[in-house]
Amino acid sequence: MTGPTISVDGLRVSAGETELIHRISFDVAAGERLAIVGESGSGKSLTAKAILGLLPPGLSVTGQVRVRGIDPFRANRDELRRLRGPVLGAVFQDPRSSLNPLVRVGAQITEPLRRQGWSRSRARQRAIEVLASMRFDDPEQTLSRFPLTLSGGQRQRVAIAVAAVSRPAALIADEPTSALDVSVQSEVVTLLSEIVGDGALVFITHDLALGSQLCERTIVLDGGEIVAAGPTSQVLGRPQHDSAAALVAATRALELPWDLSVTR
Repeated sequence: MTGPTISVDGLRVSAGETELIHRISFDVAAGERLAIVGESGSGKSLTAKAILGLLPPGLSVTGQVRVRGIDPFRANRDELRRLRGPVLGAVFQDPRSSLNPLVRVGAQITEPLRRQGWSRSRARQRAIEVLASMRFDDPEQTLSRFPLTLSGGQRQRVAIAVAAVSRPAALIADEPTSALDVSVQSEVVTLLSEIVGDGALVFITHDLALGSQLCERTIVLDGGEIVAAGPTSQVLGRPQHDSAAALVAATRALELPWDLSVTR
């Protein structure tokens, strides 16, 4: 399919008279990794929820969001069912909120495939494959475990597996590493990029080190507005806006290891 996988055009989100997102626009093509960075309250997660069609009730939306031609705000129930999972996947900050602690890992990974008509045996084999790609030592044994028996990093890898098992055209990752130990964050980011493959990835983060590791293009949000956008090395290496400069300075002050060359 030609054209961008994700297209956001003039998106405006308001709560009453207060604008939370100010007419932002961007596209994400197949195979592209886009980082959306900013401080807390900048509108990062709200943008992610807008793309997913998961904005809280009471907010007004204008502009347009399209994922493979489908607008989640104007889609009917059947269109949303076809969109979420097969076309658009999501990974959130805390896997404890996205994984059911009372349901075995295997059932949670295979559920999206079963809804698409896959046989039980075929879905199970695909679940084993995706867990292996997530570097679980014993994928078959992991299928029978409950999320509560896994470490935080393992739970997040399972959440990524659930989101990616259907090979969606696009994946939204909203602060997927912020609840994890620093020691496993880089590994999770690497696995995330690998499993997305040729799909489009939107990586929401406040961590410039991780964003630069993963994404070749970056958008900086401040107060719901795009204040910088372009190649990651340019936006973060030579920041032209106070917000971008502050994020870079904060990263350097913490002496975090980061590389603007962007590896894929």
